[in-house]
Amino acid sequence: MRTLISSLVLICCIHLHAEDSALLLAVKAADKARVAAMQSGDRDKLTAIFSDELRYAHSTGVVDTKASFIEVLTSGKTKYVGYDYEEQNFTFPAPGVALMSGRAHVKAETVTGTMDSVLSFLAVWREEKGQWRFLAWQSCKLPPATK
Repeated sequence: MRTLISSLVLICCIHLHAEDSALLLAVKAADKARVAAMQSGDRDKLTAIFSDELRYAHSTGVVDTKASFIEVLTSGKTKYVGYDYEEQNFTFPAPGVALMSGRAHVKAETVTGTMDSVLSFLAVWREEKGQWRFLAWQSCKLPPATK
């Protein structure tokens, strides 16, 4: 009996780990598509990956909606030219919700000049009709590293 229970627990753990791995891979793929869409400024790709309820709080304090952020990206007012994660962590606090946090080195050309910053961020992904969509972003600039 003890062997049967141990086997069942092991099977459940393997199954849960496989589900977590599949979720993680799906959200990572969605985020990779988001970054590519933001860098390309492609309206169709941005529309597909952004949730209709998107709230994007930039490190400057400006907050965009889906419509306003797509306009910024497609008009060329902001062009993301570099986007490298230094740290990227994922948690799944509820079914259909993923939190992504970490640090990213982001380079962008804007109408006011060049931004080259390391950001601390929190992003929210939500599964909508079977697709992971980008729901929210909040970031702040980190001070330059001291040597």
